[in-house]
Amino acid sequence: MESAATAEAQPISGVCPMLATPFDDDGVPDAPGLVRIAEFAIRCGADAVVYPGVASEVEQLSDSERNRLIDVLATAVHGRVPLIIGASATELPATILHLYKAASLSAAAAMVMAPARLAGDTAALIDYYRALGAAADVPIMLQNAPPPAGAGCDMSAIARVVAAVPAVRYVKEETMPCGQRISSLLSMREIGDAPHFIGVLGGAGGRYILDELARGALGTMPGCELTDVHVAMVAAWRAGNRGFARNVYNRSLPLLNFQAMFPWVMTKEVLKRRGVIGCAHVRAPGPRLDRQDETELGVMLDEIGDLLADFSPDGGMKP
Repeated sequence: MESAATAEAQPISGVCPMLATPFDDDGVPDAPGLVRIAEFAIRCGADAVVYPGVASEVEQLSDSERNRLIDVLATAVHGRVPLIIGASATELPATILHLYKAASLSAAAAMVMAPARLAGDTAALIDYYRALGAAADVPIMLQNAPPPAGAGCDMSAIARVVAAVPAVRYVKEETMPCGQRISSLLSMREIGDAPHFIGVLGGAGGRYILDELARGALGTMPGCELTDVHVAMVAAWRAGNRGFARNVYNRSLPLLNFQAMFPWVMTKEVLKRRGVIGCAHVRAPGPRLDRQDETELGVMLDEIGDLLADFSPDGGMKP
């Protein structure tokens, strides 16, 4: 019999940054560094924190590293904000083990990417999430990411999964065009007939955040290096100060575009420059910054310096 996950006290919403995985100079996971990143995000005003996911270099972590870091993070967060645990894996049995982990830590949700191999097969996708819903009593967030990492399912398929699987409480939508797809999903009859469904959050690094909010998204799941900027933006939007929200968005967009080119590298370099971590080592393959990139990053950070709070690991945040 399928287990319908119990609703959390407060729905997940707002700014829910995806935490990076810090490594030392030898490429060893830095657990205290992860705690500092979480502390940074919480002090910046994050509404929840998410770990691990694509932006956390999860594919570069062994299961033992992954579980140890999750345990350290859960102890550090300890109910201060909701913890969303990434539970995606290549095969269903491994995903179920990650779900057990999320449930054991009373996670607010377990985020599971729709597998790329199930693209175009809605019946198989429903069966997949039904199996997850039956395995562990934890709210599931269906992550609909574009290929090659994810399935990039059409919205009718996502709506059918949500309607058929009570454990699926949220959707994280980041297949282009995100905004149109959010509008489409929220307008579908299947969603209206699914009272267990709470809502949609945007992803894609926060590059389309205002459009997503305007279309009914509950919030955003960006990278963690500019959490204070995203918090200010969303707070202004919620307060009806759309002009200020758009001004902050426009000023931060060059950095978000830069992050799209250097997804893990830029995040860690910014965290290092902001005093959150001591090493910007990246395990994941991909382009690295050259000297001009490093200079350009510094210019862009200087241009939004008034939006960035000072972080002290032993103190607070200074505006």
